[in-house]
Amino acid sequence: METEKLLATREVVGVFADAQALDAATSDLLAARFEEAQISLLAGEKAIVEKLGHKYERIEELEDDPKAPRILYRAFDRKKTVILGSLAAIGALATGGALFAGGAALVAALGGGVIGAEAGAFLGGVLGDFVDDRHAADLKNQLDHGGLLLFVRTRDDAEESVAKEILNKHSGRDVHAHGLSA
Repeated sequence: METEKLLATREVVGVFADAQALDAATSDLLAARFEEAQISLLAGEKAIVEKLGHKYERIEELEDDPKAPRILYRAFDRKKTVILGSLAAIGALATGGALFAGGAALVAALGGGVIGAEAGAFLGGVLGDFVDDRHAADLKNQLDHGGLLLFVRTRDDAEESVAKEILNKHSGRDVHAHGLSA
């Protein structure tokens, strides 16, 4: 499959007016057997300025720019899942340790396990909110500049056709394909 990813020479792009339409389009792409690695969004403004050396006025300026930085569509969801899962595991380990403690130490260890679990859940929520806030700020910035860009790498004409159909079905505008530089 890695070889197939490297052979992708075209990309379908569309602009979405809101996150719900974009999310529906990506869900349909995944249901149509596109891989997550084929689906990406425009990166945040900081990454754009760092890579391109300038801000953009309208999202359309970046639709066909092969240098425009992209992020995997599900990258933020995965980070949040990893953060929340890791912090919940800390609490679970503390509670598990309490179960193996004996005698009078059991009560103290059990209390520590509960506190550890609560602290892990609290930290997970705070960090999850930070990841969501950063993602939301990036999406809002793109919407302020005209919409959300969705890129879908395709390996052949059939995939290109399906990707265009799905993006159009979910009210993507300016849906088109372009070549990718090597």
